[in-house]
Amino acid sequence: MLFVDTRNGDGSAGGHAIADLARDRGIEAVTSCSGGDLRARVSEVVADGADALGMAGGDGSLALVAAVAAAHELPFVCIPVGTRNHFARDLGMDVGDVADALDAFTVGVEREIDVGVVNGRMFLNSVSLAFRGGGRRGDHHDAGVCTLGATARRVLVPGGLMPELRPAEETEGEQLRPGVLLISNNPYALEGPSAGTRPTLASRRLGVLFIDAWKEMRPSPGRAWSASHLDVQAADETRAGIDGDEVQLLGPLRFDVQPAALRVRISRRHPGAPPLARLPSWSSS
Repeated sequence: MLFVDTRNGDGSAGGHAIADLARDRGIEAVTSCSGGDLRARVSEVVADGADALGMAGGDGSLALVAAVAAAHELPFVCIPVGTRNHFARDLGMDVGDVADALDAFTVGVEREIDVGVVNGRMFLNSVSLAFRGGGRRGDHHDAGVCTLGATARRVLVPGGLMPELRPAEETEGEQLRPGVLLISNNPYALEGPSAGTRPTLASRRLGVLFIDAWKEMRPSPGRAWSASHLDVQAADETRAGIDGDEVQLLGPLRFDVQPAALRVRISRRHPGAPPLARLPSWSSS
């Protein structure tokens, strides 16, 4: 079963006539809306005996359908028609080849990849913890690691109000007020030709990028490390971006990685790794 979310990403799913292409290949396809209606529809088709789930839409919709697939141990197929297609790129797909992406349903290769979880909610890409104060919605949510430094300088202002956040295993009791805290499902490469991509989705590690608040009119240097889990003390209600969608999380926050929790299929003709992928040399904790 393929779900086509025409209201997500850049709206290109309809332009690609994804549903018709899928049906031509014998794949049952339905157009759907996002959010609760999509979640309910996916649950219905699983109850009716679906043996594979796919999603054509943005990263937020992909994560929702993938979570159901993982819960029922079903294979998941990503059709890259979103705005940025972060997950598809890091999965090693050719994001310009929608027809081949559909072939993954029938003649694809299968891999098991990790997923991230925050307070029981699954994410495929990353969670960015929001600050209170300046900045517009979208300035930091799903900003992309390769531009995160520039984003931090643009949206953080001296004296801006941020939630009290403390990564327990990193700060050793020191109370910090970060401007940006991004936790990713597997670490991103931060420099070199592969910057902004995850060279692997099977490292069994979270990536953590931490940029402190401004001090004396200058941004503090960022720090990056990897971890199997992360505990963050936060307000009872903390605004965050999860795979590009804005949500409210209830503190404290617990981040974990679930190794090999999702079965994914991609086309045999797709490369299977991000271009110029290189493992990052992050410290571990």
